[in-house]
Amino acid sequence: MLKKLFGGLATPRIDYIPLEGRLPVPVNILLPPKVTLVLDIAMDAKDAILPKIGDTVKTGQKLTLVEDGRVYAISPATGTISAVTPFRGEMGQVGTAVLIDTAKKEDPDDQFAAAAQEPALASAAAFLAGLPGNPPFKVFGDPEKSIHTIVINGADGDLLVATQQFVVQSRIDAIAKGIAVLKRITGIENVTLAVPVNVMGGYGSIGAEVKFVDTAYPSALPHMILKDVLGKVIPAGKGAEDLGVCIFNAEAVASIGRAYEDGKIPFQKLLTVIKKDGSKGLVSARIGTPVKDILKAVGETVADRDRVILGGPMTGVSIYTLDYPVRPDTDALMIQDKDSIPFVSDYPCINCGECLRVCPAKIPINMLVRFLEAGQYQEAVDLYDLYACFECGLCSYVCVSRIPIFQYIRLAKYELNRIETAEVTNV
Repeated sequence: MLKKLFGGLATPRIDYIPLEGRLPVPVNILLPPKVTLVLDIAMDAKDAILPKIGDTVKTGQKLTLVEDGRVYAISPATGTISAVTPFRGEMGQVGTAVLIDTAKKEDPDDQFAAAAQEPALASAAAFLAGLPGNPPFKVFGDPEKSIHTIVINGADGDLLVATQQFVVQSRIDAIAKGIAVLKRITGIENVTLAVPVNVMGGYGSIGAEVKFVDTAYPSALPHMILKDVLGKVIPAGKGAEDLGVCIFNAEAVASIGRAYEDGKIPFQKLLTVIKKDGSKGLVSARIGTPVKDILKAVGETVADRDRVILGGPMTGVSIYTLDYPVRPDTDALMIQDKDSIPFVSDYPCINCGECLRVCPAKIPINMLVRFLEAGQYQEAVDLYDLYACFECGLCSYVCVSRIPIFQYIRLAKYELNRIETAEVTNV
């Protein structure tokens, strides 16, 4: 809901819609005939060891992609590998897709069960990086980061999304178990659970200090949580880990708790589905399930020129195929009707100042956008703090000229990262 006070002189405020009252029952999506496992390594990487077509895999089987084991994936289903192809993520990330024809009967792998007997950071990093919620174990292995605080985000970063809120309200026991495991394997006792201010009570003794997040967007984004909850400001171009803080979302911690309690890796991902008519609901789908199977299960159709988006209305990213799989960090799926897609333009900035007033990072957006439109990305970094932007999308939302500022910013960061990577690898 947008509240704009006193003829536009006050800062616009958009509130998250809380998940209150009786919790919805997630729609359980049946195991599809084919799942796609995404590996974060290019097919043509020099040291890639690609799975072979025709190989059978078990549910929970670890597939090592390089000889030293630093890149791996865990099969979310039992079946037979039917294809191995290049994969492009929604932001252009390069990877490899392994397509698995699923079997009717599950054959579980027991490698993690043995490791779960004695929880340790090494075994967690070796088996659980692809859990629902995508836990960031990698940061604990970075010798340049000294993590002393864990923050569990129990709020959803984007509007209309209710995934993390549902996890906090329905799986608090699993979260408590996950917190205990994290403390044991990392040795970190300073743990904070950040939850929406309107979702209070019922947490009990979970081993973490509970703090509350304001209802105004973008209070639930990681940068704002660190600022408002911990009083820490992340410098431009840096992340929470540079301040010694590791952020997990609530689903990741609940998944860790379940994994060690059951001795089995969970693969059911919870996500919010937002339909064209604005209605929304929760679904539970196996990681790797194609988007088309989810839409079919919830009775949603996609017509020509409709838009399919991973994420919410402020920060989501469009995808180009309904074969795109549910990934460990897929929190929401939104369909926009072609007649409801907001208009965008290449009109010039008119210096109205709306973006300046809403930007939580205090970036001179009106100047920044001029360099982004011209493709002068390095100048945007040097002169107007491009990397201070943490991508809330408010600038695009309020832009009078309907300039796609948010997309320009993401494109600029992507291009700069691509250039830097190419220079480092000398490609």
